[in-house]
Amino acid sequence: MPFQSPVVVQTAKTDFPKAELSLPYISGGKSEAADKKINDAIHHAVQQLVHNQGSLDDPRAQMLGYFEQKNNQKDYLSLSLFNYAFTGGAHGLTLQESLTFKQSTGQTYTLAQLFKPGADYVERISAIVDAQIKARNIDTLEPFKAIRPDQDYYVADRSLVIYFQLYELAAYVFGFLYFPISVYELQDIINEDGPLGAMLVND
Repeated sequence: MPFQSPVVVQTAKTDFPKAELSLPYISGGKSEAADKKINDAIHHAVQQLVHNQGSLDDPRAQMLGYFEQKNNQKDYLSLSLFNYAFTGGAHGLTLQESLTFKQSTGQTYTLAQLFKPGADYVERISAIVDAQIKARNIDTLEPFKAIRPDQDYYVADRSLVIYFQLYELAAYVFGFLYFPISVYELQDIINEDGPLGAMLVND
C-alpha cells in the first residue's frame, strides 16, 4: 500500500469547575471532513465519560481527563481516552474508552468490524484471553467465560489489545487488565479491509 502519513495529534485543554480535561485534537488528514468526523467522535466520547462519572457535588470532588495515542499509521488511528474522577468514597474511579478510526474517512470500528462477517471472533479471542489469565495467575472476580461481543479494545502496531474496565474482570487493585494479541494469531478471520488487515501487511 502507498505510504500514508500519520495525522497530527495535538492536545486540546478544556476545564470547568473541579475538572481539567486534556483531549486529542486531530488535523492534517486527507480531508478536513474526515478530521472533523474524528474530532466530533472524540468530543462525544469525552462528554459521555464525563456524564458516566456522575455528580461532582462533593466539596472534595475532582476530575481529570487525558489520553494515550496507541496507533497512528497506515491510515488508521487508535487512541484511548481516560477520565479519573473522585466523587467521594474510598477512592476515585478511572474510566477508559478507546476509539479506532480510518483516517481518510473518519470511520470508527467496533470489535466485530475488525473481522470477516460471520467469523466467531468472540470464541477465538476468549480462548486466548483465558489462556493469558491462567498464565498470568490473574485472580478473577468470577470464572472467566467469554469477552463481550463489543469488548473494549485498541490497536497497537501489529497487536489487537483487548482490555477490561476496573472491576469488570478482577478487583480494583489489578487496575485495567490488558490482553495483547498478535494480529498473526487471528490472521485467518481478520477483515482485510479493516485496521487489523492493514497491520498484517509488511511494507
